[in-house]
Amino acid sequence: MIVRCIFLITLSAFLFVPSLTAYGQATDSEAADPATPIEAKPEAQSDADIQQRIANIYAQIDSLAKLEVTVSEGVASVAGEVANEKQAQRALDLANRLQGIVTVEDNIERTLDVEDNISPLLDQLRRDAQRFLKALPLIIIALLVLVAIAFVGNILAKWSALWLRLSPNVFLADLLAQAVRVAAIVLGLVVALNLMGATALLGTVLGGAGVVGIAIGFAVRDSMENYISSIMLSIRQPFRGNDHVVINDHEGIVMRLTSRATILMTLDGNHLRIPNSTVFKANILNYTRNSQRRLEFELGVDADDNPLAAMQSGVEAISALEFILVEPEPTGLIKSVGDSNIVLTFTAWVDQQHTDFGKARSLAISAAKNVLEEQGFTLPEPIYRLRFDKSVTQVNITSGATTAVDSQQREPQSETMPDDKVSQEDAVVDMRPDKRLQEKVAAEGAQDGDNNLLDRSRPVE
Repeated sequence: MIVRCIFLITLSAFLFVPSLTAYGQATDSEAADPATPIEAKPEAQSDADIQQRIANIYAQIDSLAKLEVTVSEGVASVAGEVANEKQAQRALDLANRLQGIVTVEDNIERTLDVEDNISPLLDQLRRDAQRFLKALPLIIIALLVLVAIAFVGNILAKWSALWLRLSPNVFLADLLAQAVRVAAIVLGLVVALNLMGATALLGTVLGGAGVVGIAIGFAVRDSMENYISSIMLSIRQPFRGNDHVVINDHEGIVMRLTSRATILMTLDGNHLRIPNSTVFKANILNYTRNSQRRLEFELGVDADDNPLAAMQSGVEAISALEFILVEPEPTGLIKSVGDSNIVLTFTAWVDQQHTDFGKARSLAISAAKNVLEEQGFTLPEPIYRLRFDKSVTQVNITSGATTAVDSQQREPQSETMPDDKVSQEDAVVDMRPDKRLQEKVAAEGAQDGDNNLLDRSRPVE
């Protein structure tokens, strides 16, 4: 940015210093408004006086000195040769400004001579170069002032201890440092242009920068929204690192919060980047904030069974599991009553710090199901309604008998199941939480260093 500012000041020296000198000369020679009529003589307004006045004016201008003018009844006729259209138009405008002129006839010949057109341009460039050389010491001083102010601002921006003291949040501290750096460069640019007397150019530049800034703002609207969301998330801290969260439909372990996105490690072990603008507006479910979590599942019994007895048996079986919390105690509810079954809902609580939620729910379902089956409750099975035609009644009866025999032959298999099946499953399954995801998150966090805006010293929303 400093290099761009130096380029801007150098460019202003080429453009503004010559134009400033030219403006002063033009002010001395043409102090009157261009639209103001030029008086010939206060005491006379004859054609001869007007003609002499125009001729005297043309004689004072080198490029118009060869022109001849005649005036009759207020009509001025200008003839002669000029180098280009610009000079011809200037001569006509000067003649038309005198009082008493009704109209001006253009009889001027544009020669378009190469030498006549190039020589004034070369003279102008020579004068501009001379003026630039005269202003060069002032330009050097302006550049030195710009560099000095920008250097001081850069030193202040790198004073991280000061900004961390003013704002404990790392992200805001870095934002303040960047703001100081930009403010120093802008201040240096303003002072440098003021030293050069280019305040008008400064206003033009600032006005153009404002228009460009508005256009860029519309173009990067999403990026700005994301950036502001990053600031708000770093201040509000809706979650901590290693928290198990669900952001909208995305579930995973929080790895870090950057200036652009929130990084999650999904339960499959993959990285998931969610833009902070989405996170800021999302519904966030945090499983880690409260270690106790309720599990819930449904089981159905036959419509002829006693649902209260089934609920009591299921709740006792769930309560017997050592990982189920005593408070709040497990419960059973009748969710709905259908044509052929009754749906029961069982709930229980576990401590996620010591128990894996998915394993706990699986074993609770298995325990309740096995107890209901052992106590004679009939779990619902799929029922199909068949319609028999008279022509195939005998065949369907035979098929039905075969099906009945097959079902009778399969029944003893369930009766030979060991009674201690639940205890064996409990012994095989390790109920401790799976820490592998947390270990991967911690390992990657150590590699990333301080590239994380989540700060445990900040309050959590």
